[in-house]
Order: sequence, then C-alpha cells, then structure tokens
Amino acid sequence: MRIDKYLSQSTGFSRKDIKRMMHKDRVEVNGKALRDSSYKLSEDDVVTLDDREISAPKPRYFMLYKPQGYVCSSDDGTHPTINGLLIDEVRPEELHLAGRLDVDTTGLVLITDDGQWSHKITSPRHQCSKRYHVVTADPIPEEAIDTFATGILLQGEKEPTKPAALEILANHEAYLTLTEGRYHQVKRMFAAIGNRVVELHRDRIGSIDLDEELLPGEYRPLTQEEIERVVA
Repeated sequence: MRIDKYLSQSTGFSRKDIKRMMHKDRVEVNGKALRDSSYKLSEDDVVTLDDREISAPKPRYFMLYKPQGYVCSSDDGTHPTINGLLIDEVRPEELHLAGRLDVDTTGLVLITDDGQWSHKITSPRHQCSKRYHVVTADPIPEEAIDTFATGILLQGEKEPTKPAALEILANHEAYLTLTEGRYHQVKRMFAAIGNRVVELHRDRIGSIDLDEELLPGEYRPLTQEEIERVVA
C-alpha cells in the first residue's frame, strides 16, 4: 500500500495533509524521514508520524438499518443517500455497500471497505442468501411456495429465477429468501403470480441478522463473529 494511503486510512488525515507532513520530515519509515508519498510499504516497514508508530489500517465493517426513502448511492438529486447517514465515519467515500436496497425498501445493509469480503456477498457465484419480510396487497396462496421453489420466468428475462424459499406467516405476510439479486426481484416475483408488494423489509443477509436494537437510520460495527460468518 502507498504510504500516503496507509497514513490517511490509519489517522483520518487527508492525503494532502499527509504530503505536507512528509515534506516537513514528520513521517519516518524504519527510522528515516521519507518525503515520497508514492512509496509502497512492505509488511516489515515500521511507519512513524511525529515519532509515534502508526499501525496498519484495518478494514471496516458495519450493519445499517436503511430507512424508507433513502437511496443506496453516494449521490442523488432527489432522495437522501445512505452516505449521509455515515457522517461520523472517517473517509465515508471509501466505504461501499454489500447489497443494495430500493428506495422504498427498508432493512439490513452491510457496509465495508473490504472488497474481497463484500464480493462473497454480492457475487452470484457465492449465492449468499438474503431474507425479506413481505407484506402484500392480496392474500398469498399456498401454491406460491412451490411456484417460487421451482423458479419463475420474469417478464423480460431469459432465465427463470433460482429456487427461492417462501414461508407464509399470515394471509398477507411472508418471508422470502433469495440467493440472487435481480432488479426489483421480490416485487416482480409477486407480480408474476398476480399480487403486489406493499411493504418490503430485509432482515437477514447470509447468517447476519439485522440488530433488533437498531432504529431506522442507525448503524453499528459488525462483531468479529459476524465478519467471519461471511468469510467462512
């Protein structure tokens, strides 16, 4: 990793600030002042800033309870964004979402700056499951369980959906667990059986459940156990 990125991620200073510090000989690598901000560090290098050793930056992992009306993007001219909920974090622009939600869908969003970790969630090859609580306009027929388990050819698609697990909770309520993430998939699956989704909430990704103590708009760091569930 470049030393300016290393120090920026470890301290919260901007790369511009780091360069200024380096030109004032405040940064040392292995006991020698370094002014080259593009220098690439090795695992054995010891970095100090103002004679204080700076540890390597660690990846960040969060769960967030996405409220209704927010978009999962960094910029939007109409709706508030998820990034706006991360104002207390250093360098929020370096974080990305591991699984997006529609503007009117609420629930669990995972956020990280670890690309390999998020790939295990978002890559179709890994088939990471996502569970949704669905409220529909009309009663959900029992035969929908088999229909969703078999797969549905959605309008405009060439391949049917992968098998999905439907658990009916009440006439108008169900859990639907998917292992893929097509555009508006839950809504389109219910539309394909002549029904309409009126509320949609994601409460689980893989084996990570949305913390019941979080309120809409709140977030917290993932525990080490939760992080490792995805890696496994």
